[in-house]
Amino acid sequence: MPTSTVAAIPAAAPSRAAEHFAGRLSFETDCADVHQSLSGGPVDFVLLDVRGPNAYARSHVPGALNLPHREMTAECMATWPESTLFVVYCAGPHCNGADRAALRLSQLGRPVKLMLGGMTGWADEGFPFAQGSEPGSLKLSSAA
Repeated sequence: MPTSTVAAIPAAAPSRAAEHFAGRLSFETDCADVHQSLSGGPVDFVLLDVRGPNAYARSHVPGALNLPHREMTAECMATWPESTLFVVYCAGPHCNGADRAALRLSQLGRPVKLMLGGMTGWADEGFPFAQGSEPGSLKLSSAA
C-alpha cells in the first residue's frame, strides 16, 4: 500500500511532540489569546506595536503601546519592572519587526512573546482596530 506524503516521515513520539509544542508556546501567543485577555482580563503583559509611529497612528491593536524595535534600549525599558512580560507584533507574517523586537527584548533580559500574525492576523480574526497616537481600549472599541 502506498504511503502518503503526509505519513512518509513518521510523526514524532508524543513526548517529543509535547516538548516541541510547549517550547513553541513559550515563544508565541496568538491574536485570539491576546484579544481574550484584552477583552476580559487578566492582562498580565504589555502589548507593544513595534512598527513606526505613522503605521501605528493609521491603525493598531487597541491597548497596544507604540515602541518601534529600533528604540528599545535598557533606559527605555526601565519604565517597566524586570519581570514584565512583553507581547510584540508588527505588520504581519511578511514583516520581521516583531522578531527583531523579541530578539532585542530578550537581549535586554526581558520576558517576551511574539503575537503570531501581527496586524494581518488581527484583521483575519475580525477584531477591531484603534487609530491615532493613543493606545485606545478593546473594551471601548467593542462597545462602539
